[in-house]
Amino acid sequence: MTAVTRQRFIAGLVLAGLTLAAAPALAQSGPRIGAPAPAFSALDVDGRTRSLPEFAGKTVILEWTNHDCPYVRKHYNSGTMQSLQRDMTKEGIVWLSVVSSPPGEQGYVTAAQAKGLTASRNAAPSDLLLDPKGTMGRAYRAQTTPHLYIIDGKGTLVYAGAIDDKPSASAASLNGAKSYVRQAVAEMKAGKPISEATTKAYGCAIKLAPLN
Repeated sequence: MTAVTRQRFIAGLVLAGLTLAAAPALAQSGPRIGAPAPAFSALDVDGRTRSLPEFAGKTVILEWTNHDCPYVRKHYNSGTMQSLQRDMTKEGIVWLSVVSSPPGEQGYVTAAQAKGLTASRNAAPSDLLLDPKGTMGRAYRAQTTPHLYIIDGKGTLVYAGAIDDKPSASAASLNGAKSYVRQAVAEMKAGKPISEATTKAYGCAIKLAPLN
């Protein structure tokens, strides 16, 4: 190995080391289980600004959604999502559906269209937030629709991931599916640590608006 080649080899190792060292820091910049949930401020379908601090003391569930996504349709056409929303809100949990699709991308809706969808699907979220600029989506690093997050009454993120353990768009996959959300809430109520606090979300990729 010549001196020049050796120098290039060493430089490559140093560069690789710096890249690997930076990876954990980047990972920690996003939402982390056991840490305060990212703050958010978004308009709902009635034009009101909703933010995380107003729900202090209450458990909050965030559901990223896209009505055109077949994975989302599986849960809404079957009534699974609506049942989950109703059961959670009956327990005093705040359920916020979030649409981060920008204009021109699959799933984008105006406030009026979002209201119409909620009514036609007999959905039952506490509110529906519109995030066309992707600010909230980026803060939570929402990847797919659906993508679910649970925040406890202290504002701590306690769950992030899939709605269940069946990553399929087929309605048949609902048979025997384990609801990660129901499991997490039940464990919270029992004062137990959440056994599966992070899972791999599945569904349609969220295409956020480009940063200006």
